[in-house]
Amino acid sequence: MKAVAFKQTGLFLVALLCLSSIAMGQSSITKTDLSIYPKPEKGFKQMVIEVPYSDKDTNKKIEFTVGKWIQVDACNKHGLQGTLEKKDLQGWGYNYYIFKTEGNVISTQMACLDKKTVRQFISAQPEMVRYNGKLPIVIYVPEEYDVQFKIYKAEEDIYQASEVKQ
Repeated sequence: MKAVAFKQTGLFLVALLCLSSIAMGQSSITKTDLSIYPKPEKGFKQMVIEVPYSDKDTNKKIEFTVGKWIQVDACNKHGLQGTLEKKDLQGWGYNYYIFKTEGNVISTQMACLDKKTVRQFISAQPEMVRYNGKLPIVIYVPEEYDVQFKIYKAEEDIYQASEVKQ
């Protein structure tokens, strides 16, 4: 009887742990107080990129891009038209970004014979910024858009360029 009760209690604890993990994964946990940033304008949402601090922050860069998942033909290259404006958070010395777009998508004009379409993240020009594990990167985007980012890391090795003798 004790083994059955222990099994049920164990299963209950595992289920509870899984549910709490799912709930935590869906919530937005930030290490910085974002209340100092402006509230999003109507039709916009606030996105934040937070990366872990390391003593090698100076060897890293972050590239982020704003885009939208849409259905496009499979043979052309596509891009989102829009502008990314860098703003100063008055009194704090931090920056934030505002992305504005009319939603226009540009593409190459190859004839797609198979008429196949795919769902792709179509993005605007990427922005490369300094990696800083102590500060977030705050971006305001239209509600139906998202932000993706990559972290680039430099090698420790330093190379010397060759001089071209004239």
